[in-house]
Amino acid sequence: MDLLELLKAAILGIIEGITEWLPISSTGHMILADEFIKLNTSQAFKDMFLVVIQLGAILAVVVLYFHKLNPFSRKKTPTERRDTFTLWGKVIVSCLPAAVIGLLFDDMIESIFFNYVTVSIMLILYGVLFILVENWNKRRRPKVRTLSNLSYRTAFCIGLFQVLALIPGTSRSGATILGGILLGASRTVSAEFTFFLAIPVMFGASFLKMVKFGFTYTGMEIAILLTGLIVAFVVSVLAIKFLMGYIKKHDFKAFGYYRIILGALVLLYFLVFANG
Repeated sequence: MDLLELLKAAILGIIEGITEWLPISSTGHMILADEFIKLNTSQAFKDMFLVVIQLGAILAVVVLYFHKLNPFSRKKTPTERRDTFTLWGKVIVSCLPAAVIGLLFDDMIESIFFNYVTVSIMLILYGVLFILVENWNKRRRPKVRTLSNLSYRTAFCIGLFQVLALIPGTSRSGATILGGILLGASRTVSAEFTFFLAIPVMFGASFLKMVKFGFTYTGMEIAILLTGLIVAFVVSVLAIKFLMGYIKKHDFKAFGYYRIILGALVLLYFLVFANG
């Protein structure tokens, strides 16, 4: 039984590691996964686990982009260190809208929107938007091709798009990548800035969940949590590398079609099978 629970945690870690970075909604996938992969734990632990395993995904960003994100690196010139501090300033500015709205309305948003209908609609809606935006974007040349060219104003506006992701099924990475493209950033800049935005957002969310749950765990709970974290980290490294390689040659329309199909499947499953 214990090995089965660890296997479930590993599978959930795989799902988190893939879906957190690809613009396909981790929430939509987790809702489906929860129908088939039910951890034999308390509901409070499971709720905490599904948030805190995001720390594994975040550590992948920190490891892969450590040099770019580290303003104290001795290998950097004074100008490069200043640019790194500026980048962190833009990340913080971009996080403010979602942080404020999330803290004020988190419970209300969860009670109203956290259901399969909303998730399905958001999956399909943003899938369509990805296709439409990419069709429109192929006739444009991006104005922002490096993170250093990303202004504070543009960073803040990308943060406003991140607010949309408070509605489940939207996809945090999907909303911010779409926002970046619409605001004139290249796909690479939009994706990288999205990765960096996730660091304070997910650390904050994970910390709040852990404080709410408390810091008393059984041995099995620790094993489940560590398994999910480690697997999410390893898979996230692979997912991020895949995405950055993919967008150098392709647009995001394939993810749009995938979202539409997944949204339809989620809706069909809950209407026909789960409700029975």
